[in-house]
Amino acid sequence: MRSNLIRTTTLAATALLAALSLTACGSETGSSESASAGSAAPAAHQAVKESRPPAATAAPEEKTTGTGSTPENTTAPARSDGKNTTGSTKRTGSGTKPDRTPTTCTGGNTRTTVTTVSRPLNHLLLTLTNTGDGPCYAYYAPALRFDDAQAAFPVLDDSKPQAVVTLDPGQSAYAAIGLTGEPGAGPAPRKATRLQVHFSGRSGQGSTGTPVNLTLPSDTYWDDNGFVTYWQTEMADALAY
Repeated sequence: MRSNLIRTTTLAATALLAALSLTACGSETGSSESASAGSAAPAAHQAVKESRPPAATAAPEEKTTGTGSTPENTTAPARSDGKNTTGSTKRTGSGTKPDRTPTTCTGGNTRTTVTTVSRPLNHLLLTLTNTGDGPCYAYYAPALRFDDAQAAFPVLDDSKPQAVVTLDPGQSAYAAIGLTGEPGAGPAPRKATRLQVHFSGRSGQGSTGTPVNLTLPSDTYWDDNGFVTYWQTEMADALAY
């Protein structure tokens, strides 16, 4: 009995020692594995940290002032409206002042009309108006031809003005036409329908520029004793002869 108790106690002690031995072995193995895992973890973390590529530098944020607006740190492209912004351009043409140097009055820069007058009798009136951009000189007297007459109509020398008539744009000069002379002093008056007007130059020799062809008032009669005056600045001065 006592032998069995001792044997049982011995077996129990032996089992206890085996259990303690296994626990100690497991504890050492766990500690070793934990230590190994603990020491390996920092190394693995460091390897991952060192192998990670450096982060890209972030681009500066572009601030905007509203939907669809240009970023504040971006210069907007220049826009052209077709105008010259680098300086002024000198214009010519319509802005250029007309040439004020006087020229000769001719059919090209004037308008000529012929009308009847009530006084004096048997007279016509020529009106010459400057239609150009500058002044012109109405030299001497107009040279007249009725229809197909071979000779120019006589000029009345007593009507010569003291100075050459100068016409600014829009101004007019006048010349009177005495159609006939004293009754019975020459051939009978002839009817005319057309009048050609030529213009004198500065020299007074011949004619210059473009002539003008006018239709005469109805029932116009003329003879060789008639006359035409010099150009006058006033209508009354022309009709005084």
